[in-house]
Amino acid sequence: MAENRDPYQVLGVARDAKPEEIQRAYRTLARRQHPDINKEPGAEERFKEINEAYHVLSDPERRAKFDRAARVRQGAGFPSGGFQGGGGFQGGGFQGVDVDLEDLLGSMFGGGGRHGPGGAGPVPGADTQATITIGVEDAFRGGRRQVTLPGPDGSPRHYDVNVPAGVVDGQRIRLAGQGNPGVAGGPSGDLYLVVRLAPHPRFRVEGRDVVLDLPVAAWEAALGGPVPLDTPGGRVRVDVPPGTSSGRRLRLRGRGLPNPRGRPGDLYAEVKIMVPPKLTEPERRLFEELGEASRFNPREA
Repeated sequence: MAENRDPYQVLGVARDAKPEEIQRAYRTLARRQHPDINKEPGAEERFKEINEAYHVLSDPERRAKFDRAARVRQGAGFPSGGFQGGGGFQGGGFQGVDVDLEDLLGSMFGGGGRHGPGGAGPVPGADTQATITIGVEDAFRGGRRQVTLPGPDGSPRHYDVNVPAGVVDGQRIRLAGQGNPGVAGGPSGDLYLVVRLAPHPRFRVEGRDVVLDLPVAAWEAALGGPVPLDTPGGRVRVDVPPGTSSGRRLRLRGRGLPNPRGRPGDLYAEVKIMVPPKLTEPERRLFEELGEASRFNPREA
């Protein structure tokens, strides 16, 4: 029997690869090597090899058995790179591990595979990924929007995308069946849109929290009181405590980005004390009177 290659190596994935990574690698390789597309010598055998590798790694029980066998094999000092049929690997397992590689791998990498001798069978299309950029207000409200992206054949395609309220930077939106087409009757893959939030002149997003500056006049900071503030969700009123200094963060619970599955983010208003760039004569007299009457020294506070 020919050498059985490691299915992880066949698909080019790490041993701790997630199921979606294994599926993505399989779809890409199987489409590339499918006999209906690839007419190079050996493409059909490579396709069978890819198919059988996925047959092992896509099934949690088969994958666990293979991993267990590989660990014991490594501990026994056998060279890496493949499983040889024969010797200590024949029959009912080896080294006390109830794993029969012939049963586990079947006629992998040499036999007819799951589709029978010479049978290629349908292959799902590969998933694709693209990036969309939206504003902070759009992320807060959500809603439907039209997106134009290059399609699988390179021509522009228009997609009607439902952006969920509270989407965060890096989140993926799945468009089922909008990826690359399948081969030999296989279903199309999916299109994943990775959301990026565009920089905003006033809002800074930290996870689901939103941070923005709250400009206040010197007397508003000293005396305190309600101050209007424009947020991604609309205008709100912020109560500034008396004696507030620049840099103080005022927290508004639940006023950040919504969360469909849990607690929404918070909004943080950072106080920024502003003074008139040019004083009128009455303002100048009042500030001079305040300077003479006050004993406050900010450098000794």
